[in-house]
Order: sequence, then C-alpha cells, then structure tokens
Amino acid sequence: MYQQKQYIKFLLKSTNQHGVHSPFIYSLVTKCFYDRKKHEAYQAISSYKKALRNSPEKLSVTDLGAGSRVTKANRRSVSEMAKNAGSTKKQAKLLFKLVQYFKPNSILELGTSLGIATHATAMGNPESKIISIEGCPNISKFTKNQLKKNGVKNVSLVTGDILKEIKKLNTNSFDLVFFDANHQKEATLNYFESLLQTAHNDSVFIFDDIYWSRGMTEAWETIKQHPKVTVTIDTFFWGFVFFRTEQAKEHFTIRA
Repeated sequence: MYQQKQYIKFLLKSTNQHGVHSPFIYSLVTKCFYDRKKHEAYQAISSYKKALRNSPEKLSVTDLGAGSRVTKANRRSVSEMAKNAGSTKKQAKLLFKLVQYFKPNSILELGTSLGIATHATAMGNPESKIISIEGCPNISKFTKNQLKKNGVKNVSLVTGDILKEIKKLNTNSFDLVFFDANHQKEATLNYFESLLQTAHNDSVFIFDDIYWSRGMTEAWETIKQHPKVTVTIDTFFWGFVFFRTEQAKEHFTIRA
C-alpha cells in the first residue's frame, strides 16, 4: 500500500526530458534513459535471467537485510528468487545502458544476489573492474558459477557482511556504486556514509528501491540533503546521486 501511494505521487510530479534544464541531466535522459536501440547485449541479458527462472536448484539463504517480500523461508528456489527478487529485465537493460554511457572503470555493487544486475553491468563495459559484495555464502557460490558460465571475467565477488567488507576495500575511488543490499534505513545510510570518501566529482551512486518502505524513503531524503550531494534523480525504482561541484544543487523526478 505504501509503495502504491508513493507511485501515484511520483507520477503526478515526474517529468520527461522536456522538464529538464540541466544540459548534463538532459543528455543523460535523452541519450541513455530514453535510448530505444536494440543493443546486441540485450539477448544475453534476457538469456541470463531466463536461465535462472528455469533453474531447478534450491538454495539455503541467509538474510542479512530486509529480506524478501514474498517468502520468509530459508530454503528458496532459484527460479522464485529470479522471479521475485533482483533486477527486472528492464532495470538490467537500463544498468547496461548506464554503464555504456558513463564508461566507469571502477564499479562497486552492494548485494550481488543472483547476478542479474552484475551480469548486465559487466556487459556494459567489459574493461571495467567490478567488485560485488554478497552477504549470503550459498548465493555467492551459486552466482560465481553463473557468471563464470556466462563468460564474465571482470567481476570480483566478495562474500561477507557488507559494511565490514566495505571497510576492508583498498580502492580509493569508485566511478559507479550500485546500492542493492540491505533495504533498511540505517544500513543504507551507513553504506552511503562509508562510501562517500570513495566518490569523486564524476561518480554516480545508484540506490535501489528508494520506496521499498517508509524507512528507505527517509534514507533517500537524508542522502539528497547531504552537503556533498549536488544533483539527484528520482526514477521511483532507483535514486541517482551525483557529486558534480560545477552544478547547483537540484533534484529531478524523471520517468525512466
């Protein structure tokens, strides 16, 4: 119910490229968000998810975050997880386009899950170095095999408590960070604060499910107001954060 109400509000205040006066955001929206080309990689992105949805495997899952909306069972089928959790096909394609557009060299993903987003990210720029952190050992092991099976070679998959693993990172900066792990207010803000030092002028932070719950929306509003944050985009399912010092602080609500 909370998400439905928020979505109605989003539709009422959101715009497309015609409501955007920032050249940087206008270019991102028109050349990336609204890019309608049928990229060759889309076939592989669809096949990756399809294989998961057809998988007969079951995994014992350790939930370290907000868990699943659909089931509380610890033993879950891969096919159900692929159907109900992780990035949708549309989101995976957008992630691919974003990585193609920004060409980030160093990428961090929090919450690998079954690797749908990881795989799309890797295809967007095979030259990039991707670190992906997953809290559940069984999911991590399964996904490592899936990525290997699909020829993904530029992902380093780390297993462990995400906040602890963030603190162990020896990388000074990330060009893109995808936050798709613990969908709770306190954890999201902790991740954000811990990774702020890795952001540079051209970094982009992407937060998944900013309307997952009231707490997640509160976390999103707090992040928007942070003094280091200059530009944000709310697409309802994702929140984008930029640190571009050459731009005045501005918040956009855009249908992607």
